[in-house]
Amino acid sequence: MGKTIFITGAGSGLGRGAALGLAKQGHRVIATTEITSQKTDLMREARERGLDMEVFKLDITNERDRAGIDNHDFDVFVANAAINEGGPLGEMPMDRFRAIFEVNVFATLESVQFAARKLVKKGKGKIVFLSSMAGIITTPYGGPYAATKHAIEGMALTLKDELEEFGVQVATINPGAYNTGFNDRAAEEKWKWYDGEKNFTRAEDMKKQEKGLKNQFDPEDMIEKMIEIIPADHHKFRTVHPEKTEKLMKETEKKRWDMEI
Repeated sequence: MGKTIFITGAGSGLGRGAALGLAKQGHRVIATTEITSQKTDLMREARERGLDMEVFKLDITNERDRAGIDNHDFDVFVANAAINEGGPLGEMPMDRFRAIFEVNVFATLESVQFAARKLVKKGKGKIVFLSSMAGIITTPYGGPYAATKHAIEGMALTLKDELEEFGVQVATINPGAYNTGFNDRAAEEKWKWYDGEKNFTRAEDMKKQEKGLKNQFDPEDMIEKMIEIIPADHHKFRTVHPEKTEKLMKETEKKRWDMEI
């Protein structure tokens, strides 16, 4: 039986792919986008594919936009909207660090609170946080994003325990590095403020780290996994994909217990 699924950040990347895929499977999808031009583009694609999807603009940092969540009924709320920005944590301008927390943590929780109130009232439903492999493991110059996703893990685990008695499930989906352009855009951002003469971080070290972006996975694989997990009634609290990323995350967590400085 089809579910009604509300998904934020469906204007691009994995969120867009999942929204279209879930609609194709017969679910009723309420897909929201950060900006109006993304809304127009997503509506066009849905129409071309013959999909019945409700699409509207919802910038999760905008109070009026967030209030629109209350106007919709849904079974599953997917907190997918996020931004990404790289840079060395020891030197990153604090306004940039605060900006990524504003979207990925504060506005995300605020939008989830709307969903929680609605689902608790219904006595059933599910909230899915789009976390990341960066919610568990870190990489040099990926610290700002990792910090926000570590916060997401803490919020999701806590909410899982708090909402269980009200019949509301909470879970995370943790993608590995997928080639949607999201990570590439994040890597570019630091060059806007980085100054080789003023900053102690070496440009060549950051460029060396960026070479890893050449080995990202095909997003279609992750989108398929999201389409499977989002409407499902039962699955693991944390869904990591692909398997090699799950293995890496588990190994990293184990090593941390013996890590010394």
